[in-house]
Amino acid sequence: MNITFEAADKVNGLMTITLENADYQGEVEKTLKDYRKRANIPGFRPGQAPMSMIKRQFGTSVKVDTVNKLLGEKLYEYVRENNIQMLGEPLPSEQQEPLDFEGDGALTFKFDIAVAPEFTASLSGKDKIEYYNISVDDKLIDQQVEMYQSRGGQYEKVEQYDENERDMLKGDLRELAADGSVKEGGIEVSDAVIMPQYIKADDQKKLFDGAKLGDIITMNPRKAYPESDVEVSSLLKIKKEEVGGHTGDFTYQITEISRFTKAAVDQKLFDQVFGEGNVSDEKAFREKIGEQISQQFHSDSDYKFLLDVRKHMEKKVGKLTFPEAILKRVMLQNNKDRKDAEKFVNDNFAASIRELGWHLIKEQLVSAQGIKVEDDDLKQVAKEAARVQFAQYGMSNVPDEYLDNYAQEMLKDRKNIDSLVDRAVDVKLTAALKQVVKLDEKTVSMEEFQKMLQEK
Repeated sequence: MNITFEAADKVNGLMTITLENADYQGEVEKTLKDYRKRANIPGFRPGQAPMSMIKRQFGTSVKVDTVNKLLGEKLYEYVRENNIQMLGEPLPSEQQEPLDFEGDGALTFKFDIAVAPEFTASLSGKDKIEYYNISVDDKLIDQQVEMYQSRGGQYEKVEQYDENERDMLKGDLRELAADGSVKEGGIEVSDAVIMPQYIKADDQKKLFDGAKLGDIITMNPRKAYPESDVEVSSLLKIKKEEVGGHTGDFTYQITEISRFTKAAVDQKLFDQVFGEGNVSDEKAFREKIGEQISQQFHSDSDYKFLLDVRKHMEKKVGKLTFPEAILKRVMLQNNKDRKDAEKFVNDNFAASIRELGWHLIKEQLVSAQGIKVEDDDLKQVAKEAARVQFAQYGMSNVPDEYLDNYAQEMLKDRKNIDSLVDRAVDVKLTAALKQVVKLDEKTVSMEEFQKMLQEK
């Protein structure tokens, strides 16, 4: 066996592997003997068929399988032992000559290999990078208090509709004929729900102004929602395709008016948000919310910091040279099942190269900081992800045991592992780099911070 590797321009590699008959023939013979023992060929007892027949029937396919397995082992072994930083998978070379698997001569295989560009990515105290602390003001706390009030609110029965409130009406709908009488065989819907503030047409919306329990209003659903067959079909309990056959007026007799009332800022809300007895007055409630927002903002600031590290490093390292022709072939191979594979590669290749460049830079930074992801790191990241998910539903006081269980379930699903590992690496890398570089700390408002992210 002979293996050679050439990379004249350092990024486009050509690996040549020549296999002699002796390199694989022993394994081929062994496999064929196993075939013979198991072969069920008419006219012969199991294991008694002539070897010549076995070779004639299975020899070439066994040889191909054996050679391919050996090739894969030796190729990756060579890459590993010679520290070749291969990008993607090796591809059969366009210089490959036809192979004769029928004969006993040597087989020469050639592979095109994309090699990562050589560069150095490092950071020190001489590197100055912005770090943005987001201020928590009363406006943000007010917004969060109102959000908790809304989540803890409820609907209460009232006697009269108020257009300035989030009132919800229930009533009985009856389709009318052209003369204004109830249409025989027409649509009738009991407990039809209408929220007048969402009616699109002003003239139809005004019909409900000051409406009281028991009032009968003549309205036109088609005119009320002129651009949405979905809303009309949902209200009338019919298929969307049937809406065109019901464009006339309906009566709507109001049987119930419910008004949404936000929860009061009291002990019940404090207990609901932060657990029983943990907060006893509004001042402490607001302080606790401020701490909660600050914790979230800390994660946002770290995220922005890593974005700025990327920008700084990409500028510092400069433009990297990649073997684009090979990488396009690799990307095309990975997306071969797409009907628009070629267009997809052309449209996304530039972005893919940018991400690959950052991936290689980040690999060096991670290595320089000696970062390794342990099981505990994954568990902490999974717990934080669970905490964020619960917080989205207003559940900010979830006990640790529930977070632990939720995190364990996330870790059982292999589909989550890669993203959790990436997140754990980012968390540890961010913490490490904040101790390495010189931080240019600035305090900004949430609006200023969001604007900066949008500009990214």
